[in-house]
Amino acid sequence: MTDATLKDTAVRRRINRPAIPVSVALAVTWIAAMLVIAALADKIAPYGFTQLDLRNRLAAPGNVAHWLGTDELGRDVLSRLLVSIRISLLIAFGATAISAVAGTMLGFLAAHFRGLVEQIVLMLSDFQASMPFLIMALAVLAFFGNSLPLLIGLMGLFGWERYARIARGLAISANAQGYAAAVRQLGATPSRIYLRHILPNIASTLIVSTTLVFPEVILLESGLSFLGLGVQPPMTSLGNMVGYGREYLTRAAWIMLAPATTIVVTTLAVSIIGDWLRDKLDPTLQ
Repeated sequence: MTDATLKDTAVRRRINRPAIPVSVALAVTWIAAMLVIAALADKIAPYGFTQLDLRNRLAAPGNVAHWLGTDELGRDVLSRLLVSIRISLLIAFGATAISAVAGTMLGFLAAHFRGLVEQIVLMLSDFQASMPFLIMALAVLAFFGNSLPLLIGLMGLFGWERYARIARGLAISANAQGYAAAVRQLGATPSRIYLRHILPNIASTLIVSTTLVFPEVILLESGLSFLGLGVQPPMTSLGNMVGYGREYLTRAAWIMLAPATTIVVTTLAVSIIGDWLRDKLDPTLQ
């Protein structure tokens, strides 16, 4: 093969290499911006999120002092929005991490022990899938009260059965393959087999599942806060702002539109990234 042929092949590979779609690039940019805002909310917020400005109550957006307007108490909507993004993302990331870790570990336990342990894990998964989670969350929060750690822990129970089923099925398949059996014959412990060898091989599927659960957690937290059982005042979240703004929808729609738009765009961005990752990581589509 000549040098010219090699150069021509390299050029064709560059041309045929699929670029990141515009929608995915915009979604990644939006999520990155949300993370930066969440990390720097206190520093970039023009006012304290509980600071009152009674002279500018229900000020419309475009005001020099309040870009996104104010609410009934004169609180700056932009400052509250920035802090709400941080709280909502904290809940969503914390709950998703708890759900992923717990579900994956239970799936590995079911695949390793089989028998009675497997039946118990599958039974719990069926119970979780059949139980309306919103109703269970409403009951727990109404009985035990509201606190941020409790809310994150409760949200962490959402979606774990998906990870458990995926991890169990893929772990059973991996155990039947040669590499897991070879490592086991070398004397590796079960924890090393599952965490160092099986988990990296199934991580792509779990990551895609995470991008599906994450937006659902955001919407669930927003729904609970909208009903008054999520984040409690004086703390604020996106759902909390939407719930407060519904009372002023006809007089001051901007109070609700700003957090509602943020919820919609954020969940849409995560879903777009998840669909793209699913296609990229699927070997049958390569």
